[in-house]
Amino acid sequence: MSPLRSTSSLTEAATTGAAGPNGGPAAGPEPEPALLVTRDPDLLDEVGRLAAAAGSALATTGEPAQALRRWSRTPLVLLGADLAGEMAVLGPPRRARVHVVSTRVVPDDLFRLALAVGAADVSDLPASAGWLTELLTDLGEARVRPARVVGVVGGSGGAGATTLACALGQRAAARGPTLVVDADAAGPGLDRVLGLDGRDGVRWDSLGRTTGRLSARSLRDAVPRERDLGVLTWPPGVAEVLAPFAVREALSAARRGHETVVVDLPRVLGPVAEEVVAHCDLVLVVVVPTVPGLASAARVCARLGDPGRTRLVVRGSADPTLVRRTVGAPVLATMGDQRGLDEAVDLGRGPARSPRGVLARTAAGLLDRLEVLGEAA
Repeated sequence: MSPLRSTSSLTEAATTGAAGPNGGPAAGPEPEPALLVTRDPDLLDEVGRLAAAAGSALATTGEPAQALRRWSRTPLVLLGADLAGEMAVLGPPRRARVHVVSTRVVPDDLFRLALAVGAADVSDLPASAGWLTELLTDLGEARVRPARVVGVVGGSGGAGATTLACALGQRAAARGPTLVVDADAAGPGLDRVLGLDGRDGVRWDSLGRTTGRLSARSLRDAVPRERDLGVLTWPPGVAEVLAPFAVREALSAARRGHETVVVDLPRVLGPVAEEVVAHCDLVLVVVVPTVPGLASAARVCARLGDPGRTRLVVRGSADPTLVRRTVGAPVLATMGDQRGLDEAVDLGRGPARSPRGVLARTAAGLLDRLEVLGEAA
């Protein structure tokens, strides 16, 4: 980006990634680019270089009045330190994802101006170049909609919730990028069930020590995966208490970087698991249709606390109306037992590698129903 570029009008730069698959224009409306507000030629060059590396579109202007007109609709505002004072006088509306950036020594009064424009922080370049590149990369990968997040929990012990969660992950991965998240520390480890335990990648023990923002691409590339199916779980023999911040960041990055996120939930919900449930668009409770199984499932549904987002998957034959009346949530699907399930898992094929199996057909049907529910929401 040349320092001689005029900043008197809104210009577009670093539009890498905007082309369609054959080099022509991308199908559908182009997403709004990030907005850089500055007259500083050094800052224009530095941020432009980072945007090009991230494959993210960038709009620039040196006129605060023009920036104000675009302030609310752009996904990200990068406000140069040189114009922070002028922007503060205009009093832009409060919004998320506003960052003040500078290529020079940051004066103390810049933090006061950052607060005045509602900025989240003040960053200096090139020291913060890595963080800003990841921020712009996420915008370059922006999806039409964030991933749907589906929680799966057993209505009673041994109901098969972990198996169903993995089957959902396998069938969803046939449709697009999918992450299966292990939130049940007492479970067998989802990488083992999916046959990914031999794959290298980060697990919860690594993410639990992070304190910064996690980019969607970093998470997607880092976890153990096979093509479009990734898994986030614990390493063998380790099941630490998850830090709420790490869980929030992982789920946020997962939602930005995938089409579907499936979470295997524990039956006993602690504070962190309750927060995970709050991020789920829908929670599937796997029910065994026996008297103890129905009674236990009713308690699980009561603990979940949001009947509008809770659906039942009945394992076995039962009257859906009776199950709904007993448990207190609607039945979304029923499924039988699958022959050769243990052998398939032991061989590292996962529970739903073949689309003809009971679990694969049930998972595919559930994904279809979830699409309908999502469109109706």
